[in-house]
Amino acid sequence: MAPRRLVQVGIPEQFQAAPARAESFACIAAVPSGLEESAAAELAALGAQAVRPLRRAVALEADLACFYRLHLCARLPFRILRQLARFPCRSRQDLYAGVQQAADWQRWLPPETRFRVDSTGTAPGLSHSHYSALEVKNALVDWQRQHWGERSSVDLEDPDLALHLHLGGEGAVLSLDGSGGSLHRRGYRAAMGLAPLKENLAAGLVALTGWDGSVPLADPLCGSGTLLIEAACWALGRAPGVGRSFGFERWPDFDPLLWQQERQAALALDRCGQEQAAWEGRSLADGRPLAPIVGLEQEPAVLEQAKSNCQAAGVAGAIELQLGDCRDFQPPPGPGILVCNPPYGERLGQKDELEALYADLGAMVKQRCSGWTLWLLSGNPELTGALRMKASRRVPINNGGIDCRWLKYELR
Repeated sequence: MAPRRLVQVGIPEQFQAAPARAESFACIAAVPSGLEESAAAELAALGAQAVRPLRRAVALEADLACFYRLHLCARLPFRILRQLARFPCRSRQDLYAGVQQAADWQRWLPPETRFRVDSTGTAPGLSHSHYSALEVKNALVDWQRQHWGERSSVDLEDPDLALHLHLGGEGAVLSLDGSGGSLHRRGYRAAMGLAPLKENLAAGLVALTGWDGSVPLADPLCGSGTLLIEAACWALGRAPGVGRSFGFERWPDFDPLLWQQERQAALALDRCGQEQAAWEGRSLADGRPLAPIVGLEQEPAVLEQAKSNCQAAGVAGAIELQLGDCRDFQPPPGPGILVCNPPYGERLGQKDELEALYADLGAMVKQRCSGWTLWLLSGNPELTGALRMKASRRVPINNGGIDCRWLKYELR
């Protein structure tokens, strides 16, 4: 399938075939709804074992090297949780006892370690996530007082150890959150529009198109440029995690040498280079030239945001941004792929204006983009109907709590 091919491009062969080691551990990657299969393919390509798509998540196994690599290179997860323990949980008492026995807390949580607990799901007598998280905290600080006579402090903003409890099916899973903040935050997007698309969701949407960098990619409603930036970063091997820190760097089993090896391997994939001036001939991993990546935005201030984001992401030279209305869009020589995330009417725009926008967008692509493929994120079927086109594929996607469809249109 195209998405599986997409995530394989630019990944070193040793990542794709890395065997599971004896010290592998179970993990859960939280991913956007609708992108579970694409995320599973990406994680497997990066060396994860026993990969299994779930609902809004992917189960996998990884050793430490792979765990570090996933944080550096995976583009689709929100966070990656490392399982500490799984135990039966049919009551508050079960949770309390299970947490105290879940790990070697003398190693993982000495009194000087600041921690935080997040909780999801329910169990008998544990129907409120805040209460469940509080019960985990109580179990841990009681254990500390019993063994050391003192306890850790809770730090919700910058903990040394972030714990995650999931309850369900009369069982509990206690995990460590290695991310230290959502992985969708790449660090390049200080400037955003009013309704920004999360970076990992944008990366997944591009993956679903099957775009491989060899044909033009264009967004006639590019906004702050997230779809195009994520596409360029992927095509040129710019790993999303090399410029940020992670929670696991404070863990007691953190291996600095192994971390640096994985980080250097990720940096070696980057074909952007340090110089942004000379982009002619920039190529993909297999040596093919990178096709044009073009964005159009009608608001000057938003266009400046997009340019700033491209610069911060290190791909300004790979993306051509233009000021203009989508109705005046002139595509590069095709065929190619159009991607866009027009307003849905939930946050931005008025209904009559948006219906006119969609109608004009449909007329423009039918007139000028013959041979291209359009992918459009729709959060409003009534507005999408104004395109006067029939989608050949509809992928359910959740975008910030809005039920959307990633629609594919073949332009003849």
